Amino acid sequence: MGLNLNDKKAVVAEVSAQLAETQTLVLAEYRGVQVGDMTQLRVKAREQGVYLRVLKNTLARRAVEGTVFADLASEMAGPLIYSMSKDAVAAAKVLQDFAKGNDKLVIKSGSYAGKQLDKAGVTALANIPGREVLLSQLMGVMQAPVSGFARALAALAAQKEAA
Repeated sequence: MGLNLNDKKAVVAEVSAQLAETQTLVLAEYRGVQVGDMTQLRVKAREQGVYLRVLKNTLARRAVEGTVFADLASEMAGPLIYSMSKDAVAAAKVLQDFAKGNDKLVIKSGSYAGKQLDKAGVTALANIPGREVLLSQLMGVMQAPVSGFARALAALAAQKEAA
């Protein structure tokens, strides 16, 4: 049974609200994916803070109107799953990781910060380390001079004690 007009408006409003907080939107074709596999994908997406939704493409086109994702409207054809996230790489990473183990899921395109991405662009985005990893790498770089200075002072103090 189809949605009535009020239900369609509610879906468009919900997706539009989600898009307002989203940095990345990824489109993937899910033709042939088993229901159990799709459930696993949804669980993984939820764990990563990714909003995953199967929508009618006409409703999705209405939801992206007037947003930075409006250029993706031309890509919205066929059975698509829409992956959205506040984290720049999470939406792409969840779909990319799932597609590695399930060849039925095919990533079509995406958009990050208003820039449309093709399949290769989405794959490149998915291969960027997550926010936590990048922050820990940054902290390591920031601590390196301080820890080097501390080791130099300790070595100098050890030399003075030995002398």
